[in-house]
Amino acid sequence: MIYLLLSILASSWILITFKLFSKYNVDTLQAIIINYIVASLSGLIAYSKPINIVTIAKYDWFYGTIALGLIFILIFNLMAITTQKNGISVAAVATKMSVAIPVIFGIMIYKESTGIIKIIGITLALVAVYMTSVKTTEGISIKKENLIYPFLVFIGSGIIDTSLKFMEKNYVSEIDTAIFSSSIFGFAAVIGILILIYKAITTKLKISIKNIIAGICLGIPNYFSIYFLIQALRNPSMDSSTTFIINNVAILLVSTFAGIFFFKEKLIPKNWIGIILAVISILLVTFSI
Repeated sequence: MIYLLLSILASSWILITFKLFSKYNVDTLQAIIINYIVASLSGLIAYSKPINIVTIAKYDWFYGTIALGLIFILIFNLMAITTQKNGISVAAVATKMSVAIPVIFGIMIYKESTGIIKIIGITLALVAVYMTSVKTTEGISIKKENLIYPFLVFIGSGIIDTSLKFMEKNYVSEIDTAIFSSSIFGFAAVIGILILIYKAITTKLKISIKNIIAGICLGIPNYFSIYFLIQALRNPSMDSSTTFIINNVAILLVSTFAGIFFFKEKLIPKNWIGIILAVISILLVTFSI
């Protein structure tokens, strides 16, 4: 349970850091790419065995990390587009609702428990995500032509979590968790650097110290959010579907309260109902173990 708690705290710190980006006019793309570099280096430092690139390339999970690195970059850009075209609430709901994909995967593929209490808890969790994320009384409105963007964010985010569970269970040994996580961020960093090079060629590109600092502040917790989540998924007393639900809903709660206390964000009654449902859902899912 300690790994799950640490993953929640690290992921919540990421969201808090993102909120600070707009306040300090941080170039999000530059910070994200620096973040991937720092996250990858964090994994290399944490890896206890000698690092041999040739050996790493022979691991069964190697090509999976390339795919995940690409998806990380794609989802980041899709989230930005979704926010621009549909609003931040739509992006938040699409990202958090994606927890349904690894939950369904765990239940169907790994035959995880599906007691009535757990099903009620999962249902309440999804309702809570929606009610807590939407900051307007009117709810969410999406134009038909823009529907594809939140849909892709939903699918992509779900694929990331599902892939992490699949590779953790089938290919990644516990001692290789650090280098596995580092490799994912490393390939995301390589793709990001290529994007920066392209921007430098086609437009004027100025990398400031502010963006580098922001990337470092984001990269370290980003690495540990993945590392601790993978370790939490190894807990034999807790199904992956339970872990993902508790992780996502708890992150939503922590980030919401951080928004209230540190950023003076205002919540509407629907949001408070969502928070209550989120707490109830965590209790139901936890006690259904």
